[in-house]
Order: sequence, then structure tokens, then C-alpha cells
Amino acid sequence: MSEHKPLEYYLSLPYTMEMIQEDEGTWFARVAELPGCITEGDSPEEAVRILRDAMAAWLETAIDDNAPIPEPHAPNAYSGRFVVRVPRTLHQDLVRAAEREGVSLNQYINVTLTRSVGQPALPL
Repeated sequence: MSEHKPLEYYLSLPYTMEMIQEDEGTWFARVAELPGCITEGDSPEEAVRILRDAMAAWLETAIDDNAPIPEPHAPNAYSGRFVVRVPRTLHQDLVRAAEREGVSLNQYINVTLTRSVGQPALPL
């Protein structure tokens, strides 16, 4: 059995809070590192306030049940750099697409990846 730290310790950690606005205005919020720790509110402020309460309840339950509690992702764990090997034909297609847009291959791939994960991106 693992020993947990006090609730206040976990609440002081920089957990990742993510929010998405639905079309009708409802804001859904979740803590990325705590599975099932989700809520919603009518405004971003309300969603965050309710999410903090949900987070405290999630952590209290995990402490009481002696369940594992994930800690936040380390902010310096991501360098912003990775290497991907692709088939030559894909490399060629990407280079040509970047040339059509008048941007570097790196910029083209960055914007394309950003769009694919649903984040707003600057136009090319």
C-alpha cells in the first residue's frame, strides 16, 4: 500500500485543466491527468470553479481508497522537437504542398499538425 500525501499537496500541484466550449455556450472542463475528473459550467469561470471542487472530491476519494494519484506532467518534459520518418512519396507531397503555400516544410507541418488536433492555427 502506498502512502498518500495530504490533499492540500495535490491541490497545490499544477494539474492540466482543459476546457471546450459547446455550440450552445456550455463549457466542459476536465483535469487531463485525473481520469473522469470532468464537469461543465455556463461560463469558463464557473466551469473552472466547479472543476476545482470536482478535483478535490476526486483526490479525496483516491486518498480514502488508497488508489494511485497521478501527478501533473512536468512542464519541461516536452522539448517541442521530435523526429518522424515518413515514406519518400509523403515527404515529396509535403514539400510540394509547402511550396504551393510559400512556406517552409517545418512551418507547413506545424500548422497541419495543429489543425489536425483541433487547435486554432494561424493561416499559412
